[in-house]
Amino acid sequence: DGDDRILFRYSTPEGKITDKANPNGSVHNIAGIINEDGNVCGLMPHPERCVEALIEGTDGRLLFESLIHHVDAVTA
Repeated sequence: DGDDRILFRYSTPEGKITDKANPNGSVHNIAGIINEDGNVCGLMPHPERCVEALIEGTDGRLLFESLIHHVDAVTA
């Protein structure tokens, strides 16, 4: 927490950090972190499994679309 390297936490749809929102019991509801340089991200959830409505749903697609949007914006 003190290194500002936590990217994502499990939360309710309203953004509240609760034990019930944490599917795997991770410490402090941590779901994603970055390395010291900020160029490598590690995630416990698997958003790549949720990009196709036919298979699992599309909740994970938003993450990938936002990453593409950010890269497009900073490289334009």
